[in-house]
Amino acid sequence: MMTETFPTFWERNKILIKGFLIGFLILIMLIPTAFLFSLVRERQNRQEEVISEVSNKWASQQTIKGPILLVPYKTEETNDQGKLVQVIRNAYFLPDVLTIDGNLKPEERHRSLYNVTLYKSDLVLSGEFHPLPVQKLQLAPENMLWNDAHLLLGINDARGLEDEVSLMWNNTTQQLEAGVPENNVLKEGLSVPVSIDSQKATSFAINIHLKGSSYLYFTPVGKTTDVTIQSSWKDPAFDGAYLPTQTPVVANNGFTAKWKVLQVSRNYPQFWKEENYKLDSSAFGVKLLQPTDSYAKTDRSVKYAILFIALTFIIFFFLEIFQKKQIHPLQYLLVGFALSIFYTLLLSISEYTGFNIAYLIASTATVGLIGLYVWGIFRQIKITLGFTVALGALYTYIFILIQLQDYALLFGSIGLFIILAIIMYYSRKIDWYGMGKHQLEHRAI
Repeated sequence: MMTETFPTFWERNKILIKGFLIGFLILIMLIPTAFLFSLVRERQNRQEEVISEVSNKWASQQTIKGPILLVPYKTEETNDQGKLVQVIRNAYFLPDVLTIDGNLKPEERHRSLYNVTLYKSDLVLSGEFHPLPVQKLQLAPENMLWNDAHLLLGINDARGLEDEVSLMWNNTTQQLEAGVPENNVLKEGLSVPVSIDSQKATSFAINIHLKGSSYLYFTPVGKTTDVTIQSSWKDPAFDGAYLPTQTPVVANNGFTAKWKVLQVSRNYPQFWKEENYKLDSSAFGVKLLQPTDSYAKTDRSVKYAILFIALTFIIFFFLEIFQKKQIHPLQYLLVGFALSIFYTLLLSISEYTGFNIAYLIASTATVGLIGLYVWGIFRQIKITLGFTVALGALYTYIFILIQLQDYALLFGSIGLFIILAIIMYYSRKIDWYGMGKHQLEHRAI
C-alpha cells in the first residue's frame, strides 16, 4: 500500500539553509582577509623603515627657506624695575625679487627588497633687495645696526650640503657658515654677515649643491618668486601650497616645472620686526615618486577579496543547483582559502618582480588550481572551462579597476551591476519553493 508522506523541514528548505550556510562561510572568510590587510601593512611599514634608514644616512627631505635679511636695531624698553634701558632687537626683510633655478639629479639605492629614491641638486638663488623700508616699521635709520646685518638661509638637513655655499653679494663673494644668529624665524640653517647700504638696492646670488630624499621644497619669500626646476626623473608629483603656474612638461626623459608666486598670496609680509611667522606653511615643490608602488596596489586588490570569494561561492552554489550535485561546505572553504592565498602570492612575488607581473603569475596559478578542483568535482569539460574563464575574467576585471584609480568607482559600479544582472537572469529559472519537494512526493511503506 502506498502512503503519502511529506518532506522533512530540511528537505523543504535545504536550498535556503544551504544559502545561509554559504553566507556564513563568506563571513568566516573575512578572518583571513583581515590577516591579509595586516600582512600588507606590515610589509609597507618595513619598506618605510628602510626608506627612512637610508634617507637618514644620506639626507632627509629638504625645504629651502629664505634668503632672509636680518638687521639688528636699538630701542628703549622699560625693564622689571621700571627703568628705561636700551636693548637690541631684530628686523627681518625679504627680497623684492627672488629667482630659483634648479636641476635635480635622482639616484636610486637598493636596500634589502626595496628601492629608495634620493637626489642631488644644483640650485641657484638670485634676486635683489630694494632699499630697506625701515620707516614702515617705525624705525629710525640711525638706530639700525647696519654693520651687524646677516643674511639667513634655512635648510632642513645640513648633512645634504655637498660643497661650500657661496654668496655673491654686490659683486663680493662670501661663504655661508653653519648656524643662525637667532632662531625666532629659522630653527636651523646658514648665515653670513653682509654689508648694507640702506639707500641702494642690493643684488645677490647663492649657489647650493644639496642632497636630499623624497622631496625638495621652496618658500616664496620674494615679493615676486620665480622657480624653475628640471630633472631627469619621469614620475614627479608637484605638491605644497602652490602648483606650477604653467602646465609642467613631463616626459620619459624627465620634467620641467615653473612656479610664479606673488607676495599677496602668502600669509606673511615682506618685512617685520617682532612677530614670528611660519614660512613652512607656504612651501611648495616637487616629490620624486616611485614609478610603481606594489604595496598600495596590493592593498587595493585585497579590498576586493570578499567580492572574489562571494562571487565564486555564488557560482558554486548555482552549479550545485543546476547540476544537482552537492558540494560539501569544506569544499567551499578550500576554494575560499585558495582565493585568499592568491594575495599572499601577489604580495610576496611583487616584492621581486613588481605588481603587474606578480598579478599575472598569482592569478594564473590560482585560476589553474581552482579550475582543476572544479574538474575534480564535476568531471565535465564544459563546466570546468566555463568556470575557469569566468574566474579569469573576474581577475582581469579587478586588475583593470586597480589601474584606473580615478574611474575605479564608476567602472566598479557598472561591473557589479552587470554581474548582478547575470545572476538575476539565471536565478529566474530556479523553482526555489519546489526544490526538494519533487524528490519525496510519495513514499512507499
